Amino acid sequence: MSKILLLEDDLSLISGFSFAFRKQGFELAVARTLKEANELWGEGKYDLLVLDVSLPDGTGFEFCEKVRQVSKVPIIFLTASDEEMNIIMGLDIGGDDYITKPFKLGVLVSRINALLRRAKDFNSTDTELQSNGIKVLLLQGQVFKNEKLIDLTAAEYKLLCLFMKNPNVVLTKEQILDKLWDCEGNYIDSSTLTVYMRRLRMKIEDNPSEPQMLLTVRRMGYKWNVLG
Repeated sequence: MSKILLLEDDLSLISGFSFAFRKQGFELAVARTLKEANELWGEGKYDLLVLDVSLPDGTGFEFCEKVRQVSKVPIIFLTASDEEMNIIMGLDIGGDDYITKPFKLGVLVSRINALLRRAKDFNSTDTELQSNGIKVLLLQGQVFKNEKLIDLTAAEYKLLCLFMKNPNVVLTKEQILDKLWDCEGNYIDSSTLTVYMRRLRMKIEDNPSEPQMLLTVRRMGYKWNVLG
């Protein structure tokens, strides 16, 4: 049975979530404030977190940042805002998916099941990725370039892992969205994905203006080019 921590202050939503989640066989713990969430997080182990962004004593972003210091547990953000910057920030600090209110509970349950499957697949893979002088320690969430630790955002880290797990394979925008964020592409569009790619190249390429590892394949997508 998967155990979910829900951080939400709306009682009507909590009631609906409780019914839908338990019907799916999930075990649910509920926090209505950041303080309660911190207490529950310290007391138990969870398979997935569902975090509302706006809370009485802070934001779900704050809790996500704290969790990401110690855990790779899947995180879904709930937000009443459809502003691009809020969504991008949520993904950048470590969110795995987002869903904007109002939404159908069935859609949220589907997103949860998809993330739980991905987490299971991730945990069954090797603990290390290595090519082109780049090494990723999956259990620690650390990335090294020529044995030197480099600092990546959560979104950049996910992108790098995805490409290194698919060497010399062209990945389309749609494949990237499906494998990483399960988004519909409304906010992680072509221009936003281009920004992520440019930022990642700045950190891993010797000459970002002439990338050798993370290549753009015109009209198709991107690929991780294994050198040598």
